[in-house]
Amino acid sequence: MYRRIVGEGWLLMRIRGIPLRIHPTWFVILFVATWGFERRYRLSLADTASEPTIWSVALATALLLFVSVLLHELGHSLVAIRQGVKVRSITLFLLGGVASVERECSTAIGALLVALAGPAVSLVIGIGLLALVHPVSHHSNLLGEMVTQLGVLNLVLALFNLLPGLPLDGGLVVKALVWQFTGSRRRGLEVANACGRFLSFLAVGLGSVLVLRGAGVGGVWLMLLGWFGLGAARNQGQVLLVQQALRDLRVRDAARRRFRVVEADTTLRQLTQWTPTPASQAPARSADASLQLHGPSGGSPPDWVLVCDRGRWRGVFDEAILQQLPVQRWDTERVANHLQPLDSLPTIAESQPLWQAVRLLEQAPAGRLLMLGPAGLPSGTVERPEVGEAVLQRIGLRLPPQLLATARRLNAYPLGLALPQLTLAMEQSGELDGDGQGRSGTEVSAGRR
Repeated sequence: MYRRIVGEGWLLMRIRGIPLRIHPTWFVILFVATWGFERRYRLSLADTASEPTIWSVALATALLLFVSVLLHELGHSLVAIRQGVKVRSITLFLLGGVASVERECSTAIGALLVALAGPAVSLVIGIGLLALVHPVSHHSNLLGEMVTQLGVLNLVLALFNLLPGLPLDGGLVVKALVWQFTGSRRRGLEVANACGRFLSFLAVGLGSVLVLRGAGVGGVWLMLLGWFGLGAARNQGQVLLVQQALRDLRVRDAARRRFRVVEADTTLRQLTQWTPTPASQAPARSADASLQLHGPSGGSPPDWVLVCDRGRWRGVFDEAILQQLPVQRWDTERVANHLQPLDSLPTIAESQPLWQAVRLLEQAPAGRLLMLGPAGLPSGTVERPEVGEAVLQRIGLRLPPQLLATARRLNAYPLGLALPQLTLAMEQSGELDGDGQGRSGTEVSAGRR
């Protein structure tokens, strides 16, 4: 399998710079595979080999099987590297192996080649091993049986992975082909995910029938694969929903107002005793009427202090000045004497798609953007918690107030949403071409006055 997930487990070695990791669940399947091979060898070779020998060959077969899985994943990885995609790691775990990559290929043909590389390696290994069965069997029946088992299992590995549905390699083939013929990577992903969901339900159903008929381990294993596939399909469906929400929502849908408005002639003493400026006295803005003034809360950055002079925006006050100047000067020093240009703040237009805000928030030192209305005037602010909340609400999930409060205190996306990574994947795959890109140079840096 070839997946965009972060590898976990213990680092075993590096192969051409690619970390090879072993997940703790791998030892479970290693034991099960060894036990299964031992039972098979005992039935066919009990008269010609001792019990310790059978167990040793069973363990060797299980280990060589996972070497085959590793070669399968290396096939994906090396072709991905040739396509300019960085491979983060290869992880062996309960259900086999998985290659974690930095991003997906930028072209459908490249994605197709990467998807086919793993099954091609397994197919070559399987055919090669089966061609060696006859000469090896003349040397040792036990080794001949082992080579037969490994050859057949590699063919099964190749053919099973070519089943047309995610998260299998065949699903990636379907996605790449639909992408190539329709020009839409998203459409390819939707079709492949639907195929994967169908195959997963089929696997669970067949596994249940086999268990009821006494198939035992085989039926349970098929059900486990089916449940894994259903979980992967559900996760992929959620990713698609989140990405669509990032494209459909506008910046104004996730806005708050984390700035205060003060007059330029305000003294520093008055600033420290600040009370909210009535909306009628602040400069014209296009923010929604529900936006309220907020002071510093928890561990999040303090509110910005924006300065105006008789209805015209003058700049932003750096509150660090209060720590630099002696308290005795606070009565004479004016806010206007310590201004920075308003364009020193990271800004974004309220009409931009929300994914633009996600991208810019990663570059904003305070993790906050100043939202500008149609006239280029400050109308609100955008931070990670509100972006995450807007996305989750769009897909039908409402979070408890306690979780939102924690996210705001940390200025983080709720539930650890990986929105920057999803946005990066959308950009690298070309999904966002023309979606706000042509306007970002003007609207994201809209004029100020």
